[in-house]
Amino acid sequence: MSNTNYIFVTGGVASSLGKGIISASLARLLQARGYSVTIQKLDPYINIDPGTLNPYEHGECYVTEDGAETDLDLGHYERFLNQHTSQNNNVTTGRVYQTVIDKERRGDYLGKTVQIIPHITDEIKRRIKILGTKHNYDFVITEIGGTVGDIESLPYIEAVRQLRWEMGNHSVNIHLTLVPFLKASGEHKTKPTQHSVKKLLEEGVQPDIIVIRTETPVNEGIKAKVAQFCNVQANGVIESRDVPSIYEVPLMMQKEKLDVIVLEKLGLEVKKTPELKTWNNFLKRLKNPKGTVDIALVGKYIELPDAYKSIHESFIHAGVVNEVKVNVHMVNSETINAETAADLLKDYKGILIAPGFGSRGIEGKIEAARFARENNIPFLGICLGMQCAVIEFARNVIGMEKANSAEMDHSTPYPVIDLMESQKQVTDMGGTMRLGAYPCVIKKDSLAYKAYQRINISERHRHRYEFNSMYLDDFVNHGMIPTGTNPDTELVEIIEIPNHKWFIGVQFHPEYQSTVINPHPIFTEFVKATLS
Repeated sequence: MSNTNYIFVTGGVASSLGKGIISASLARLLQARGYSVTIQKLDPYINIDPGTLNPYEHGECYVTEDGAETDLDLGHYERFLNQHTSQNNNVTTGRVYQTVIDKERRGDYLGKTVQIIPHITDEIKRRIKILGTKHNYDFVITEIGGTVGDIESLPYIEAVRQLRWEMGNHSVNIHLTLVPFLKASGEHKTKPTQHSVKKLLEEGVQPDIIVIRTETPVNEGIKAKVAQFCNVQANGVIESRDVPSIYEVPLMMQKEKLDVIVLEKLGLEVKKTPELKTWNNFLKRLKNPKGTVDIALVGKYIELPDAYKSIHESFIHAGVVNEVKVNVHMVNSETINAETAADLLKDYKGILIAPGFGSRGIEGKIEAARFARENNIPFLGICLGMQCAVIEFARNVIGMEKANSAEMDHSTPYPVIDLMESQKQVTDMGGTMRLGAYPCVIKKDSLAYKAYQRINISERHRHRYEFNSMYLDDFVNHGMIPTGTNPDTELVEIIEIPNHKWFIGVQFHPEYQSTVINPHPIFTEFVKATLS
């Protein structure tokens, strides 16, 4: 066993209480004390990954540097820690079962009956320990999706039970639960937390620390009651109140001494004070903007902000750099057409067309790109958003009346966006796109170069279709310029319109790389352009 310490974060009573944010906040505090930390997410669903899931089911699909399609919580991990995650940071039941079944088919189990215990739990344990054994982190924080008591979570809780026994003093369990406030009686209720911990105990795991999620402050009596009935020390009950921004949670957890308690539980010396100067400066600017700016985010999941989670967070980061609060307004692309575009978009200082798949709402996105181009409004198109800008330009500037993407119209006479050569023989949907980080070479004297301040960059991708280079000369001759290309495949990665105030389309996803410490330059420059 390595010297890595493992922190398991479980949840109870209700989902969406914020296990990911608590995990990321604790990791940030430990990192600020000089420790090396990473976080992983265990997802109980049987899908191999969220790549084929509808955003309505699971929100944004986040893509890592190594091309893994993962849970959106990994975006929080990266934004808080300012370090890359990988496939090993996201484990699903589907992937676990696939591995075990493949081993059984190869005969690796020597004819034994394959069971949940020990075979599935052993595979879960192996995947939990990969990050610690391969990279020798000081801490691996493991967030277990779902809530205690879910049938699908049982093998994960059992794996945690076994690991805690095996690891001894090198592991801690943090249980996040809900303490609701009942207005009718005017008091907080701890019974849901008691039942949640009781269920966890039934499954063999005693929490060391309980984080109680609450909308309003709780008194010390409530904490003492939770401690008494849930078998934890009084200082092991941590309050996590609602705050205006998720970026305030690390400071709230520091005030509650969550990191100190974890170190004490693990028998580690509490010495270096967390270095959070940059984080505090970020929060100070976040809370004290010098102005506001309204930007339209055009997409088809307007009622589901988590579908564009990384974009929203990138705007927060970019707003702080520019000392403004960016008000992002979701505009349903299905409602946009030539007659409605002006009324729906005229009040915004910038327009971003979101990434996505499929034909629903596509014509509205194309019309939004036209409105931005014709009215000299700063524009950013991401992935499909860039492709919509290309289609619009082909139709309305070059004169290719029925130009389209081959994804939307297989019979278009002008497939200005076409299937990538490497994708033409692909039939499976999951994990088969162009995924992960690829290099891009930027032309000088371009908006992209002004943003990045360098020629060679690397950005993450998630797409099947690309700019059709057969039509490149037509676009250049009419004023849309490729300013970024892949050096190996010559795939067009960035397009710009030089005679426009600020107009960029990118085939990649810049939102995946924006963090608190390093806001993404494309978003930063886009917001800056909306202010002039």
